Amino acid sequence: MKLYFPRTPNSIIRFFFKYVWRFSLDTKEIYLTFDDGPTPEITDFVLDELKKYEAKATFFCIGKNIVNHPDIFKRIIIEGHAVGNHTQNHLKGWCTKNGSYLENVDLCEETITKFNDATIKQKLFRPPYGKIKKSQAKEILKKGYKIIMWTVLSADFDTSISNEKCLQNVLKNTESGSIIVFHDSVKASEKLKYVLPKVLKKFSEKGFCFKAI
Repeated sequence: MKLYFPRTPNSIIRFFFKYVWRFSLDTKEIYLTFDDGPTPEITDFVLDELKKYEAKATFFCIGKNIVNHPDIFKRIIIEGHAVGNHTQNHLKGWCTKNGSYLENVDLCEETITKFNDATIKQKLFRPPYGKIKKSQAKEILKKGYKIIMWTVLSADFDTSISNEKCLQNVLKNTESGSIIVFHDSVKASEKLKYVLPKVLKKFSEKGFCFKAI
């Protein structure tokens, strides 16, 4: 597994200051985010767990998965969660020409609009893999999106680490205003089923609430 940071260094946050990495340290609020869904094998589980704690979250959806699983996508909306654009086909910006990448972002936006009856309060975008060229980001910001990154990376995608290590990545690095990344994907499902209930319970007991972006 390639190098990654469970907690994003402040130097990166300061350098990429036009992106959103975290929210206020002054309120006991945590922002759970889920990438790569909707996925039948895991997204419904996530929604069920969130409901137990009256927690809200933000789902960065892949457009093709919305097309394939519209009922799950609509459930996300109906239950009061926020949704964001994660491209139509989960493209890695570093490896994709700008024109093709931006077209894929637009296609995902069209898909979200088509399958969503509610009004989108704000346009949110998260680049797959967290990898995006500066030139791509500039154009996406021009389209009115907020580019949402993260403070805490659970690494639920990493098959080389244990469930407990994944949990500790979150517990040790989360504070007020943190944006946490999970993945509602088949690959991450085992770790997510272990970690998410414990995270919700632990921070709820500490008096935190879970907000959508």
